[in-house]
Amino acid sequence: MIDVHISVVTLDSREHVLACLDSLYRNTTLATGITIVDNNSHDGTPAAIQSRFPQAEVILNAENVGFARAVNQAVSSHEARYYLLLNPDALVLDDMLQELIGFMDSHQDVGICTPKVLNRDGTLQYQCRRGEARPWEVFTYFSGLARLFPNDPRFTGYLLTHLAEDQVCEVKAVSGACMLIRRKVIEQIGLLDERYFAYQEDADYCFRARKAGWKAYYVPSAHVIHYGGRGGSGRRPYFGIYHWHRSYYLYYRKNLARDYPFWFHPLYYVAMVFKLAYSLLVALLSPIKTVGTRKP
Repeated sequence: MIDVHISVVTLDSREHVLACLDSLYRNTTLATGITIVDNNSHDGTPAAIQSRFPQAEVILNAENVGFARAVNQAVSSHEARYYLLLNPDALVLDDMLQELIGFMDSHQDVGICTPKVLNRDGTLQYQCRRGEARPWEVFTYFSGLARLFPNDPRFTGYLLTHLAEDQVCEVKAVSGACMLIRRKVIEQIGLLDERYFAYQEDADYCFRARKAGWKAYYVPSAHVIHYGGRGGSGRRPYFGIYHWHRSYYLYYRKNLARDYPFWFHPLYYVAMVFKLAYSLLVALLSPIKTVGTRKP
């Protein structure tokens, strides 16, 4: 059994996934298997991968089946001690995988972990380590209160900006941009929920793992650069914005709604619709199309 199996989902991200794979092969000494699942790219991504990295397995889908289903395709047919979900626009730095697996091997109660994910300018991409996306946390983030009081945990429950960047810490959720999962977790709770076409499948998986008794951790001694929005739904911003909001609705209904009174739900759903409309309008008027949470 290999140490880690790596799943990368691509959609029109040729140049970035080539750089991603190059960083993996250069910076990984562990026994690994890499599977790229292509969701019907039209920019020559599969051919470029097969030409430059013939050792990588490539699965070709005839249509865009979404992120969760594509990941499940890659994971379900391989045996490994750990499984890494990695975005095609991510660059692995130094011994990132060795650091994460070393941490997991030393902490048997941790089922999921993530490295310190960096923006292109070297700053922390706070989306990699998150709290619970409950209504108050979501409101404080999108209303700007979290930016006004970045060190006050009463307002920073979503992106946890009150925590030190280099502090190893238990979190509620990590980003699927770079997410290491223990094999025993998958054996216990199964694969990603394919009802999420894109977005929130990572938070949902962490929620399910925590319910099953596993912990999720942020491990800042390991590093990866994530460009963000360079492929997949990021190339189709309006499509991505719709699915981000749809997925959050599904996440709330599935995992959180039972914790709130019945009269709160319709109010919150209306707020979601207004947020969707606002995001689409901003994307229409802005030269920079942002899907999901803002990245510095």
